[in-house]
Amino acid sequence: MLRCLTPFLFVILFSAQPVSAQSDWRTSHVKGTGDLVAIYFTSAEKGWVAGDNGYLAFTQDGGKSWLKYPIKTTQNINEIYFRNNDNGYLVAGRNLFITDDGGVSWRETLIYRPNDFRNGTPEFLSIRFADKKRGLAIGSVLNKKGDAVIDSLVMRTQDGGETWRRVFVPSKTELFHVDFNGSSHGWIVGDKGLILATEDGGESWRVQSSGTDATLYNVDFRDDNEGYAVGGKGTILRTDNGGETWEKVATSFRDNFMRVDFADDKNGWIVGHGGSILRSSDKGKTWQQQEIAAKGNLYGLYMMKKYGWAVGAGGLIIQYQK
Repeated sequence: MLRCLTPFLFVILFSAQPVSAQSDWRTSHVKGTGDLVAIYFTSAEKGWVAGDNGYLAFTQDGGKSWLKYPIKTTQNINEIYFRNNDNGYLVAGRNLFITDDGGVSWRETLIYRPNDFRNGTPEFLSIRFADKKRGLAIGSVLNKKGDAVIDSLVMRTQDGGETWRRVFVPSKTELFHVDFNGSSHGWIVGDKGLILATEDGGESWRVQSSGTDATLYNVDFRDDNEGYAVGGKGTILRTDNGGETWEKVATSFRDNFMRVDFADDKNGWIVGHGGSILRSSDKGKTWQQQEIAAKGNLYGLYMMKKYGWAVGAGGLIIQYQK
């Protein structure tokens, strides 16, 4: 649970008054933040948003107000993830930060040694934990100029994130997102339709056939069988056998989809470019577009049964309330 944070360290950024509303979605903006790309809530009242240039903020009143947290990085924060109310992680470019007190304090942890990547620079995009000890941080290795991917990157911890070692995977493309179900089964998606799967907590990986060459940005599994992946050019994939086979869901949508999140076994949402929000109530077999006034690109999504959030370009925050 988030505790009371020292008041003088923070600045209230805004009180979230809806600037537009339609259906169950309310739209607000945080000014001067750049793009928001990640959002995570540990309860209906307490959550975090993050994005460009090390921007990190939290709410303790269900998004009515957000307070900036002075994290010590200027790298873009690509993902926030909490294993429980207290233990949280965020990846920002080359950096990893960990909290064990619900975000009262964040400390940087060494995830690699400089000599580990003499020919390039690591960039971490996603982090997940299979259990209390075992976790993965994934992304890519960039060339020295930072303008091209030269290798895939998977780092694994077995001590809760204190130490990490590299796991080599059968790919050299950019990896965008990782998800786990339980302590053993996990999936990674990436460029050129890549899907990797593990059955041993991330120690070894094999390629699954996605049936597409579109970039896949996000993956979400409900259990060992039911899973979903989304990506470029309106790509939506679903599986009911753990990814042994993936089915492409036919729709008329052509926007790049950045996130998919199912609140329960039947109800799921997708967000993407152009303010796209889709909803399914039949396990992802069909999708309907949700009408909202905002048209900025959406990059982050967090959904529960009765509430949810999406974030995007120019500090855009959209709240769902059932």
